[in-house]
Amino acid sequence: MFFLGSAYPLGKFGLNASMNPIFFGALRMGFVFLCLIPFCKIKIPKKKYVLPLIGFSLCMGAGVNMFLYLSINAVSILAPITIGAQLSIPFAILISYLFLNENISFKKWIFIFLSFVGIILIAFDPKIMDEIFGTLLIFGMAFFYGLSQVFSRYIKNLDVKFTNSIMGLIGFVVLIIFSHIFEGNVIEQINSVEPFGWLAVMYAGIIISILGHMMMFYLYKFYPVGMVMPFYSLFPVFGLILTFFIFGEVPSLITVFGGIIVITSIYLLQKTK
Repeated sequence: MFFLGSAYPLGKFGLNASMNPIFFGALRMGFVFLCLIPFCKIKIPKKKYVLPLIGFSLCMGAGVNMFLYLSINAVSILAPITIGAQLSIPFAILISYLFLNENISFKKWIFIFLSFVGIILIAFDPKIMDEIFGTLLIFGMAFFYGLSQVFSRYIKNLDVKFTNSIMGLIGFVVLIIFSHIFEGNVIEQINSVEPFGWLAVMYAGIIISILGHMMMFYLYKFYPVGMVMPFYSLFPVFGLILTFFIFGEVPSLITVFGGIIVITSIYLLQKTK
């Protein structure tokens, strides 16, 4: 959870080192692919896995990274988006309800409602009113993360290293094209990256994506989801602590109050059947 929580302050460092947000996400996915592909057995998956694998890779590799770093780039205060990323879990449940006809109990509806109430409270923080667009971008990240978790149910029998290497490849290709279109010539961008920017993107790709996310995937293989997912609620706590020590950022009382509502609601949501 420490690795996942560090994504926000380290992402800010990388973007401060002359890197554009979509370009940063592309390089992160590129490192994931390059690090994992040597350890994968290259074989075409069965037909039933192809579309879910592509969907997962587009959502997690491209959608999540694009909106995550666009959001980080657009704000000066990281606490709201660190907390807002927790909405990926309600989004995953709502998507499953709408498209997979999965039932949502009355208690879960209450906790989903409360999680959004907490985010709305944070949005009224005077410190972030001028940056509301950047804060809202994290909804895009949360949506794509939640959608990726739905796709991941159909590819859970695939090797984790293979799944994540394909995610890295597809994410890199999509994001590098987007970056070239919207942010400028990628060769020029590469030449302008400062040394610390390369360290930040390597940390994001190797430590956060490979160690952090893959550890979560492996835990899903050996332990029930209900036992693993509550620990996901800890990552914004580590993110806020790191943001304080690195940037000296102290959340306002309304952000703390809204954050407690969000984190508690998400924790109880994952524990409720």
